[in-house]
Amino acid sequence: MDRMPPTRKPTRARQGTQSWRHLLFVHWPVPLAVLRPLVPEALSIDTYEGVAYVGLVPFEMHDVKPYRWAPMVPTARNFLETNVRTYVHMGGDNPGVWFLSLEAASSLAVWAARAFWHLPYFRAKMVAAYDGNVVDYQSTRQWPEPKDASLSLRYEIGTALPASEPETLRFFLAERYLLYSTNPRGELFRGQVHHAPYPLHEARIDSLHETLVARAGIASQGDPISALYSPGVDVDIFALERVG
Repeated sequence: MDRMPPTRKPTRARQGTQSWRHLLFVHWPVPLAVLRPLVPEALSIDTYEGVAYVGLVPFEMHDVKPYRWAPMVPTARNFLETNVRTYVHMGGDNPGVWFLSLEAASSLAVWAARAFWHLPYFRAKMVAAYDGNVVDYQSTRQWPEPKDASLSLRYEIGTALPASEPETLRFFLAERYLLYSTNPRGELFRGQVHHAPYPLHEARIDSLHETLVARAGIASQGDPISALYSPGVDVDIFALERVG
């Protein structure tokens, strides 16, 4: 599969902009049989050397401007977010992300993402603290149900890594520019983002206690096999397009 086309900037006008900062990509391998019921039939599970993955990605959203012509809204401009995701494609093309859940510390952002992007967002109480290269990140879901989903994480940022090559696992896990979602009628949509390649660092997890992955329908898979940190990227957002 050619993984480069989604990385190229679309020729159509962008819809909005935002910045993603202090991202941690944590991943576990997951059996295909576990993921298949969680993903629409129109999408195939994307794998790396035959292995499927689920990712947990806590980060900060900054300067969120959903429409290029509209002003930023103070209560939805800067906030913490965490997503649980897996990877999909359509018939061997357009590899992207299927979000199993997303937590955000902005009620307005949760409402807008559910209403206009058909994404499973949840409002959460969240806090992040930074002490040099050590990051503490906490999240507790507030609404809607199911509410018993939380994250308590402490990690250390490590050495900078070279640029990710398309055939590597690092590229597979981090460089994702397409997302898929379905509306209440079951119609399938695809959205696209564009940004520079992630500058990545090694990361060491000191402690991780979470129930977000289990709440998304995936039983514990033990210790994660990969943890990568990025200081962040500036992002162009493009409108959803119906694809099924």
